[in-house]
Amino acid sequence: MNDAAIQVDHLTKRYSAGFRRPPVQALTDISLDVKKNEIFGLLGPNGAGKTTLIKILLGSLLPTSGAASINGFGGADWRSRLSAGYLPENHRFPPYLTGRQMLFCFGGMAGLSSTVIRGKADALFDLVGLHQWQNTKIRKYSKGMMQRLGLAQALLNDPQLIFLDEPTDGVDPVGRHEIRTILLNLKKEGKTIFLNSHLLAEVEAVCDRVAILNKGRLVKVGPVSGLLDVKPAYRLETAEMPPVVGEETTTAFPTAKIEGTVITVTLETPGQVNEIIDLLRRRGVDLVSVAPVKVSLEESFLELIQGDGSHE
Repeated sequence: MNDAAIQVDHLTKRYSAGFRRPPVQALTDISLDVKKNEIFGLLGPNGAGKTTLIKILLGSLLPTSGAASINGFGGADWRSRLSAGYLPENHRFPPYLTGRQMLFCFGGMAGLSSTVIRGKADALFDLVGLHQWQNTKIRKYSKGMMQRLGLAQALLNDPQLIFLDEPTDGVDPVGRHEIRTILLNLKKEGKTIFLNSHLLAEVEAVCDRVAILNKGRLVKVGPVSGLLDVKPAYRLETAEMPPVVGEETTTAFPTAKIEGTVITVTLETPGQVNEIIDLLRRRGVDLVSVAPVKVSLEESFLELIQGDGSHE
């Protein structure tokens, strides 16, 4: 049994740049899969090809070569979109409609009956925190409220696969926390979520696996914990730090940075921290604390991008 909700095989996309201009390479030989019932994050700097990949998956663009499928159906096959919901980036809803009217409009275009939409609307507005605003004109909605409304419409057809492009853009911290909770609950219900976000902390908080694109190429794909697989770093606080000991420490460990009585150092292996501790003890320096420094997804992301040859 195939447990992949999305499959991308050697996908390449080139855009024509016009008369006598070389084509623009948007994607180059991308292969990845998204398993059913996981939250999958897509990361990359501007121009990395993230939006192009989503458009190919949803059938609004055709690849130059390679293939992409949703639940076994190619992106150009209309059946691939029957089980999908989509919240695009920078979406626009008719400002003269109320939130509730908008759901009826989009639901009708998706082929849902008024009875079905009416039965789902209240629960969706409750879910995204817009119950008291559902009969208010959209022109009065804030950016965060627009994002919540967009999430409601993406869930209207009870999709098994949900594409979310910057879902927390413009949403305040409380709202972002609520949306994270919604996404985790959707996963518990068996949904698959494909999340494109520039907020790396959001991705780190909810995603099971992450793919990083840079200049149209796949830099790395795997569990979030795997992306944080960088050299170990430690913070050592001492009772005092004689200048001579500080000089000896930075000579033995060139990556060490000393600020007052605090040493921050990046090592090749975790065991090397014992060598620093031994050095300090031999010099009579008392340790107050030793703690590993947690590397954030943002730091790991920047290290991967800066170390990727395609970035040059």
